[in-house]
Amino acid sequence: MAVTVIIPALDEEESIGQVLAAIPAHTADEVIVVDGGSGDRTVEMARAYGARVIEESRRGYGRACAAGVAAAGGDIVAFLDADGADDPAQLPDLLAPLLAGRADLSLGSRLAGQMAPGAMPWHQRSGNWLAAWLIRRLYSLPVTDLSPFRAVRRPLLLALSMEEMTYGWPTEMMVKAARRGWRVVEMPVRYHPRLGGRSKISGTLRGTVGATLYILSIVFRYARTH
Repeated sequence: MAVTVIIPALDEEESIGQVLAAIPAHTADEVIVVDGGSGDRTVEMARAYGARVIEESRRGYGRACAAGVAAAGGDIVAFLDADGADDPAQLPDLLAPLLAGRADLSLGSRLAGQMAPGAMPWHQRSGNWLAAWLIRRLYSLPVTDLSPFRAVRRPLLLALSMEEMTYGWPTEMMVKAARRGWRVVEMPVRYHPRLGGRSKISGTLRGTVGATLYILSIVFRYARTH
């Protein structure tokens, strides 16, 4: 099965080159960087490192992911952040259950893995733990994290009719997958401090609290409506 790696990016010129260079050879048939309107050299750097660039002028993490999925040619799509916090060297491990036919969705758990000091502030860690706990209770899906570092079968993902076009995208995918009885596996992954700058969401307590409340609303909404 062909594999497409999708990397949403916005003003990540300091890290995108290192992220692309760290993807193991022969792991992916194509790498797509979806740029959300960067004002720096993100697009130039991505192309210099051999990525195919899709420009999505409308902001939103989920919208960038959806644009990448629509453009992808792979049977499997893997999502990787552009800030260098995820470890691209673990992509083969993340993809292995899908390539072996043992899973439909493979999730990388930062909270169950090796987290470098300073990689995730306490408020983000707490929010992720709470949301994962609720998903375990409400959907019987044994997960520990909401990590965006994941791989999924593209035809199944398209059939989910994803609606959350901001940072609720990963959560919506997980709860809908649980409701449809997907084979979901989770593996511990390494997590590092981002390369350069501050996270646009988790970089502040206010941003993290707002994101957590929104994500929790998605968890409860789909539990209620389905």
